[in-house]
Amino acid sequence: MRAETQMEEIILHTGQHYDHDMSEVFFDELAIPHPAYNLAVGSGAHGAQTGAMLAKIEEVILAEKPNWVLIYGDTNSTLAAALAASKLHVPVAHVEAGLRSFNKRMPEEQNRIVADHLSSLLLTPTVAADKNLAREGIDEEKIRRVGDVMYDATLYAGQREQSGPSILEKLDLQADNFVLSTIHRAENTDIPTRMEAILAGLAEIAESRTVLLPLHPRTKKLISENQRLKQFASKLNIVAPVGYFEMAALEAKAALIVTDSGGVQKEAYFHQKPCVTLRDETEWTELVDLGWNRIQPPTSPKGVAEAIRAALGTTGDTGVAPYGNGHAGEKIVETLTTFQA
Repeated sequence: MRAETQMEEIILHTGQHYDHDMSEVFFDELAIPHPAYNLAVGSGAHGAQTGAMLAKIEEVILAEKPNWVLIYGDTNSTLAAALAASKLHVPVAHVEAGLRSFNKRMPEEQNRIVADHLSSLLLTPTVAADKNLAREGIDEEKIRRVGDVMYDATLYAGQREQSGPSILEKLDLQADNFVLSTIHRAENTDIPTRMEAILAGLAEIAESRTVLLPLHPRTKKLISENQRLKQFASKLNIVAPVGYFEMAALEAKAALIVTDSGGVQKEAYFHQKPCVTLRDETEWTELVDLGWNRIQPPTSPKGVAEAIRAALGTTGDTGVAPYGNGHAGEKIVETLTTFQA
């Protein structure tokens, strides 16, 4: 966008993610310009958080009068921006449009469905996303498959020169000899039986190899308040959240990745690593079809541990490129400058 002379980008950061390790570090590492607006909404119940963002985003749109409001993903920020822009009759372009878990209990599923149906331009990452939108009756003229911006970012991280000790050296890890895990989704962290199944299953794997768990602040607090969870967590190598480049390095060197994150599922594939997803479903169904990802609902420690053992050492199909060629960013900019809303 900065290279496009016809375009001026005004970055609005809602502050939904406000912890330094979950927010500022990404601005710093990825050289994202300082936001023109930071709404600093912080955490809160879904309705209160979304409502606060909606009111403040509306004020910014009225002041700036943009030609487009560009939204990403499936967060409450995504929903609030889509609603604010749509009500003010400003065209909305949705990056990562068309994803569906088909589980409407997930806040993310609700957010992306509403955002897609309010958008004038749906920028999709995959063929499956196109098909989902078509099934919902969205005009195909609004749909543009551009590929996945996360693949762009992974390629960018791989080209970056490393300085100083590596994250593996800092954490005393051996390449291809540790399991990397991330857990943060409310569908797991808010249900004690699921969290216990996850941590107990990981603890079982930790008896034979290192399990590294960079821990989301919210998840860390939950574990600290539950004695049984603390008992299992004590067997894991728990560290603070790491930066984008360090996470990419860990993903590239892990033997296996265990996660409930949509993004980390894809990053595992980008690094050609097997993945176990601790959820009941996934939006990235092509990774299951290609053999890179397996879904394991975290209903028992045994199930979690067995899924991890079964996935270790496996690979999937390498003959297709479901997420494009690493130039999604350029395609998005080109589309924004030529599309007639």
